[in-house]
Amino acid sequence: MGEEGGGRSCGTTRELQKLKQQALEYYRENDVPRRLEELLNSTFYLQPADVYGHLANCFSKLAKPPTIYKVVGKNVLDGLGLPTLQVEIFCTIQNFPKSICSVVISSHFEVHENALPELVEAEEVERADAVSTAVRWVNETITEELRGIEPSNQAGVDQVLRIFFENKVQEDKERKELEKSLEDSTVPVPSPLTQPPPPPLPPDKKKGQKQGRRDTFTEKPILPPEPDEHVLCGSMAIGAVSLAVAKTGAMLDGNPLYLNIALLKHHQVRIHYTPLQGPVSVSRPCFPGPFAFRLFQEQPAKLTLPLLMVSLVSCGKASPGKLNLMKELICIPHPGLTAKQGVEMLLEIQKHITKTIEMPPPPKTETKRGHNGGKRGQQQIIGKMSHLGCLTINYDTIEQPLLLIQGVCANLGLELGRNLHLAINCAAHELMDYSKGKYEVMMGTYKNAAEMVDLYVDLINKFPSIIALIDPFRKEDSEPWDSIYDALGARCYLIAGTASKSISKLLEDGNIGVLKYSGLIIKHTNQTTMSDLVEITNLMDSKKHIAVFGSTEGESSDDSLVDLAVGLGVRFIKLGGLSRGERVTKYNRLLTIEEELVQNGTLGFTEEHTFFYLNEEAEKAAVAGELPEPLELIFPTEVLEESTRT
Repeated sequence: MGEEGGGRSCGTTRELQKLKQQALEYYRENDVPRRLEELLNSTFYLQPADVYGHLANCFSKLAKPPTIYKVVGKNVLDGLGLPTLQVEIFCTIQNFPKSICSVVISSHFEVHENALPELVEAEEVERADAVSTAVRWVNETITEELRGIEPSNQAGVDQVLRIFFENKVQEDKERKELEKSLEDSTVPVPSPLTQPPPPPLPPDKKKGQKQGRRDTFTEKPILPPEPDEHVLCGSMAIGAVSLAVAKTGAMLDGNPLYLNIALLKHHQVRIHYTPLQGPVSVSRPCFPGPFAFRLFQEQPAKLTLPLLMVSLVSCGKASPGKLNLMKELICIPHPGLTAKQGVEMLLEIQKHITKTIEMPPPPKTETKRGHNGGKRGQQQIIGKMSHLGCLTINYDTIEQPLLLIQGVCANLGLELGRNLHLAINCAAHELMDYSKGKYEVMMGTYKNAAEMVDLYVDLINKFPSIIALIDPFRKEDSEPWDSIYDALGARCYLIAGTASKSISKLLEDGNIGVLKYSGLIIKHTNQTTMSDLVEITNLMDSKKHIAVFGSTEGESSDDSLVDLAVGLGVRFIKLGGLSRGERVTKYNRLLTIEEELVQNGTLGFTEEHTFFYLNEEAEKAAVAGELPEPLELIFPTEVLEESTRT
């Protein structure tokens, strides 16, 4: 018995010795004894009131950086009660998974008012399929692809997402080819069909019709609408995950998202090495290694807030009046005003607009001649809140909404062209009547491309406070874009929104100058990553194009869009009107960022509106990398003064 007991005792001792040796090697490999000694010595000299709090802080600095543990996708509702995608990021922090943040991405689907029920139902099915596919991508594959990656590595995350998306695009292409081959093998060859009739010739000019500027470009039969860019079902997963990772990295760094985006755009990173040899001292507490290196991201000296583009009135195709041209009448506060001052001014204007349209019309004494020569009386002006967050008003002429804003500003002691400027979202793609080959600017009033140029020129001559036209023509009408740029490019911004290609397509082509315009509206949707946003804004900056960061028509309550706009340094931000919670929350976020920048002393100066008119020689020089000769900058106030003198 004794021998057996002694044998067991020796075995236990050997096992303990082996465990001690393993523990010693493990702690030495991780440099634990030396770091504990340094930490205890420094703690004794500092003698903090909360000893364990101090130790916890020091140990947390020695911990491994957080890595992505899992990514969770969910189907949620946007501001219109329609399905969209939410993405939540979990990170492994000090050996435990922890939820860091979530974001909601807005879908690319437009809101079609007064659309046919069949079209609405078909789009609902397509939207639901897009969201459910995105949720499946996130929860099944993307979460596995990103596990273990540090959220601070935005470029690495975006590269993983890009490869994943390219594979999905290839799978979709192969599936379609297979379906087509099966269809071709089963469907009998049809009999030859008759050739379709040629497109109708442009109608003869009616008697008394205003002569358009036909010397600028030859009127041709209108081109049919280009097919919509193919949006891969589920692609919103890419943009949502990229944004969620960017927000996660910012939160873990203790930075606001806009600052991390600004650092990403300007690559402001420096590496600092710290040698750890030598005696322990209080001034040199514990560091994460014998030769520690840390990435210090140098904050930009100044950040400039984008200028507000606030929609106040909508008189577009879906409005109850005859006027179709103004989907949005937009106000832009003067650059010298703070964002808070601008919002307060526009809220006051909006309040007076509501009061004005609620007033009963004066008693009808006589009929008046309308814009088109027909008789009309004083109709009751009604307004309803649209999904864009502004009032939809039933006006019949182009001048009416402009005169409304002008009158309200006069009553408030504000001057258009000085305190604020105007912009018009023409939404020309919604105005085209393909049976007539013309734009229906008002119900029953049609204009060809040349007449549209004349209309815009006359409108800005009458109202020089208009400094921007958004989508004055369709994307298919390249010659009219050239013509209006030549006529107005030195007096206002000509901005392509729907008329532009998607960010992915622009980057793929490497050319943003397909049409002649001053700037683009960029939106964060579908497969657009943070790296894509940085790349497209850098490209626009190099081409002297202004960037407008816009919200989609169906917005969510997520306010990350504002941080993206500030971090990317865009010129304008277009969020819709000052109503509806999903839009107001973004204005609130902009005001919060402004307060933070003021407190930190990093709020930059916003320059006056200037228009760069690039002729063909200047554009060719820019493409060749040569610097064109300095152009004369044109200020809207100078145009206003000249128009009042004449």
